[in-house]
Amino acid sequence: MGVTALVWIRARSITVATMSESVLVAVEVPQTGGGRRQNWAKVVHSVDTDKSTGWAFEGEFIATGGVQDVPAGSTLLIYGERGSRANPQIQARVYTVHPDGTLSMEAEARGKAWARTLRDTVERCLEAERPEFDLSHLPEDLLVEELRRRGWQVSR
Repeated sequence: MGVTALVWIRARSITVATMSESVLVAVEVPQTGGGRRQNWAKVVHSVDTDKSTGWAFEGEFIATGGVQDVPAGSTLLIYGERGSRANPQIQARVYTVHPDGTLSMEAEARGKAWARTLRDTVERCLEAERPEFDLSHLPEDLLVEELRRRGWQVSR
C-alpha cells in the first residue's frame, strides 16, 4: 500500500494519521474452486443494494492462495469456480478478519445466485462493530521500532 504516516507518541498513547485508520494483519487468504478457473478475493467496503450480481460488492481486490495484509475487522469475499467453461461450478464465501490474523466464515453460497445469496450477510458484517486496539501497554521504543521497520516516519 505504501502509505507514509506520521505517528505521535505522547503519555503512552498513540495517534496514527493515515488514509486508513485500520490496523493491518497478515492472513492466509484461502483459494476456493479450482486453480485453473476464475478465482479472486476482495476486501469489501460497501454493498450496492440495487445490484444482485458480483458488481454489488465494492472494495479492493487481493490475491488468493497466500498471505496478504488485510485490515483487522474487515469483510473478505472469496470467489472461485471449478469445472468447465460451459458449466462452471461457482462457490463464494464471506469471512470476517480477526485481529489475531484468523478468519471466521460467515456464509457460503454456490451456484449462479451466489451474489444475491451473500449480499445481506455481507451487509450485516459491514455494520458490525470493529475491534479497537489499545497499545498503551506496549513500550514506546517497541512501537517506534516496529513502525520504522514497516517504513513509517516517526517523530515525537
